[in-house]
Amino acid sequence: MSAIDTLKSEITACTACADRFAATASAHGPNPVVWFGAQARILICGQAPGMRVHKSGVPFDDPSGDRLRDWLGLSRNDFYDRARVAIVPMAFCFPGYDARGSDLPPPRICADTWRGRVMDALPEAALTLLIGGHAQKWHLKTGSGVTETVAEWRNYAPARFPLPHPSWRNTGWLKKNPWFESELLPVLRDRVQAVLDG
Repeated sequence: MSAIDTLKSEITACTACADRFAATASAHGPNPVVWFGAQARILICGQAPGMRVHKSGVPFDDPSGDRLRDWLGLSRNDFYDRARVAIVPMAFCFPGYDARGSDLPPPRICADTWRGRVMDALPEAALTLLIGGHAQKWHLKTGSGVTETVAEWRNYAPARFPLPHPSWRNTGWLKKNPWFESELLPVLRDRVQAVLDG
């Protein structure tokens, strides 16, 4: 078994947060969603799987994923090709719901345990997409909010692009920040194609 396959097996078997998840309003068990390969050229860093992904085992298998694929100009086949695209959230498991039914944040223990090893296992990644505040703070070491960080995208491109979460909850954000679709997305789509074609 290769080193990366061993790493994926270790993550898949992780139960470090079992008690934490059992105590949430969703009272679920761990189900790490592991989706990466050593040759991936694009690295997508999100927050954590939602309940739908927890059940399906397929990252971004929801309307947010449809919007993200549109942002990137990628078909489902290209997006889910692990030899080309790695999807590595800040937590591999669904963190659960709080008492109000909102998603809990990704537990820090996941990134503390796995993130450095996974980043080391993806040496071919030429483009990193940082979706949401948790990923942006970890990778960019920034204390800024999502809007400010995404607005400064030119400071990080072409190797890294900070993005808002593609959730329907951010539709209002997109309307308030039209520069995202008119200025950032065309550059991002060109960069995605250049990396995959390179």
